[in-house]
Amino acid sequence: MKFARTVWKILVAIKDGLVLLLLLLFFGGLSLALSMKPAGGHVQDGALAITLDGPIVEERARIDPSALLLAGGKAHHQYVEHDLTRVIEAAANDTRVRAVTLDLDDFGGASQVTVARIGAALDKVRHAGKPVLAHAVLYTDSALLLAAHANEIWVDPLGGVTVRGPGGTGLFFHDLLDRLKIKAHVFKVGTYKSAVEPYVRNNFSPEAKEAENAVFGALWHDWQDEVKAARPRAQIALVTSDPVKWLAASGGDAAKAALAAGLADRIGDKVAFGQHVAELVGADKSGPLGAYKATKYSAYLASLSQPRQGKAIAVVTVAGEIVDGDAGPGKAGGDRIAALIDKATSSGDYAAMVVRVDSPGGSVLASERIRAAIARFKARHLPVAVSMGSLAASGGYWVSTPAERIFAEPATITGSIGIFAIVPTFEEALGRFGVGTDSIRTTPLSAQPDVFGGLSPMAEGVIQSEIDMGYRRFVGLVAASRHKTPEAIDKIGQGRIWDGGTARQLGLVDEFGDLDQAVAWAAHRAGAAQWHPVYLGENPDSFSGVLQQILADDSDTADDDASADLVGRLANARNALAGQLAGDLDRLLGGHGAQAYCLACAGAVQPVETPDAASPPRSGWLALLFGLAPKGV
Repeated sequence: MKFARTVWKILVAIKDGLVLLLLLLFFGGLSLALSMKPAGGHVQDGALAITLDGPIVEERARIDPSALLLAGGKAHHQYVEHDLTRVIEAAANDTRVRAVTLDLDDFGGASQVTVARIGAALDKVRHAGKPVLAHAVLYTDSALLLAAHANEIWVDPLGGVTVRGPGGTGLFFHDLLDRLKIKAHVFKVGTYKSAVEPYVRNNFSPEAKEAENAVFGALWHDWQDEVKAARPRAQIALVTSDPVKWLAASGGDAAKAALAAGLADRIGDKVAFGQHVAELVGADKSGPLGAYKATKYSAYLASLSQPRQGKAIAVVTVAGEIVDGDAGPGKAGGDRIAALIDKATSSGDYAAMVVRVDSPGGSVLASERIRAAIARFKARHLPVAVSMGSLAASGGYWVSTPAERIFAEPATITGSIGIFAIVPTFEEALGRFGVGTDSIRTTPLSAQPDVFGGLSPMAEGVIQSEIDMGYRRFVGLVAASRHKTPEAIDKIGQGRIWDGGTARQLGLVDEFGDLDQAVAWAAHRAGAAQWHPVYLGENPDSFSGVLQQILADDSDTADDDASADLVGRLANARNALAGQLAGDLDRLLGGHGAQAYCLACAGAVQPVETPDAASPPRSGWLALLFGLAPKGV
């Protein structure tokens, strides 16, 4: 036994030693990675090389270290739109930067509003007399819209261009729920509130199709206008009217077809592209074939100092689905964002606030908490503006109501003023398997809503009453904000979505303008001759921030094994469909409360990839009222 104990102690000591060694290796590797981060000011003469191997987002999602370890250390890069804009605009006036290159091989996508703002920054580079050159294997809609602002668009010999236009396929579960004997009790206000249609219909309602066709048509028109303005010779109609005929005219060679349609300028792989850039800015003799003198995006961003002149203008971002709790960044946790705003209010450090909204909405309770916090800031007699990104619909519009001025873009999707709730019950499904239910009640609402025994008429009436009340409050907030009557808002509400141009005509938006214009307006209202924006919630010194900085480094390799060619990209659409299915089922079974959410908006903007992030159980006011939210243990 003594020998066995000795062996056991040795094994335990070895185990402890290995654990300690792994910890030392981990933190040593982390320290090494941080030390390899480009130092500020390390910018060399040559090109600014931007490799967009991920999506462009309003706010970078928080990275879960444990999820990152389980994923083998892989995470999609995300590029924050205002950082990318700042880098490109700075390059336009930097004598060290002689050209800007865009590597779009693994571009994760961006909304039309985001791409338009990046495109405007690239136009400043071109107007400064510096060439902008883009390269990719395959250009899809958002990549082509971005590349259109380049002097030269290069396409790989085995690549091409595919233009699909906005649109999407909805999934409808009515017949499936019938077969499973699951009842989806839907409570809503709004003729156009199509978020509930997947559970009560087998297709889009005529009202939903009318609204979505109008918005999709407006987005498609704006997309074409921007491409044609940047590249007048582009023959978009040739590409979209009969793609098969268009490709056949070039012998099935998609790269040559892109040149014929004026959507690309030159054909060549990355080596040929690099050699061409080297002729403009000089070759990097220490690098591989095709290397050119360049400063990578991450190094250039690190070299830029944050502006500190003049008054501080707070910028708070409401991006992603609005949920209860502290979720995000990546999701708009109502408590988290309200706390950021309240801290800014109590600090007295800010002369004005701009709320950047890029959200399809979500929880009514969370939306109200954010709105109330913005109203508390405004109550200090401080200017408040809202800058709408690609989406500011439903709950995204709810949080916009305190603003004195609302800025949007023609391609912004907004409106969807409506509320809904869904409660599934399984009494018939259980009966098929011989499971009966019975209840003991002391009041008409005891054990309600009963997902096993069904909803009582009294419970249905109470829930619908709460939804009606929520809609009246929503309409009232919009009416007070827009200086209209509730009746006038009700006519343009009813859950209908609008494009930015139509929303401006209806008075839901004040003027067209981007985030910079909204900040400038707020600063002017605050009487500031000089100002600088402060983005609330950005904390690069946190552990998640450190990981984000490391992962933001430019990389010459993709993060996954997905094919970048046309067939592979089209096949990858299954991932978006799987995500849509998961979201639809979550809205049915997730135990959420009242929702001010725009389901139709999901197909109206360019999807982007974001890391998986665990979100806490949501507990809106309706869920709290009836105990619908998941309970912690």
